[in-house]
Amino acid sequence: MLPYFYQPILEYNQKLTVLDEPTSKHVIQVLRMQEGEEMLLTNGKGLKAQGKIVAAERKRCGVQLSSYEKIEKRPYTFALAIAFTKNNSRNEWLLEKATEMGIDQIIPLVTSRTEKEKFNAQRLNGILVSAMLQSQQSRMPQLTEPLALNKIFTLFKEDDQRMIAHCLDDQKRISLLKALQPEKNTVVLIGPEGDFTPQEIDLCLEKGYQPISLGPNRLRTETAGLYACTVFNALNYA
Repeated sequence: MLPYFYQPILEYNQKLTVLDEPTSKHVIQVLRMQEGEEMLLTNGKGLKAQGKIVAAERKRCGVQLSSYEKIEKRPYTFALAIAFTKNNSRNEWLLEKATEMGIDQIIPLVTSRTEKEKFNAQRLNGILVSAMLQSQQSRMPQLTEPLALNKIFTLFKEDDQRMIAHCLDDQKRISLLKALQPEKNTVVLIGPEGDFTPQEIDLCLEKGYQPISLGPNRLRTETAGLYACTVFNALNYA
């Protein structure tokens, strides 16, 4: 299997591309690749190319491109709007695993109980890139800036499958396994460690979000997010 690298400036039918300095250093110094050796590149937007090294320079590795492949978007998208925890390593674990499994959009959700932590977009996008390459994909999920609930409501259409997972036992919920319909664009809202407030749940219900349960056990936030992603993918892409 050829080594696989991220090249965001890659364009269709481009004859030559130059890797950025960190990637060039990894290719030449760490992997010790030489002129004439081949690699795969992707721009993370569905374009994959194969090429060979023509300039084995540590800071500016030149690659001559020979073939291209366009990877279409998934026909049915899954968006996860989830309140990040104060434990950054758990948030990063979720991004990595959800990307490997297949996810289209990740929205850090801001609720009244969300822990206020610095959002390091550069680091988090780096995790998405690594997970995309590890799983041999050519489309990187979209990671938005943190958004409040009222912003979420404007992103999705009424004909999308819209759901909110919460833990209030005195409110009617249906199992995700029974509620989820195949072949529909889907968004699932996952609350913070203290769950959504009753007022937030009522607001989501007013906006047409279906209340769901993720099983009898109380799940950590990131586990709940990955569970929802798993069920969607199993139903649509297994």
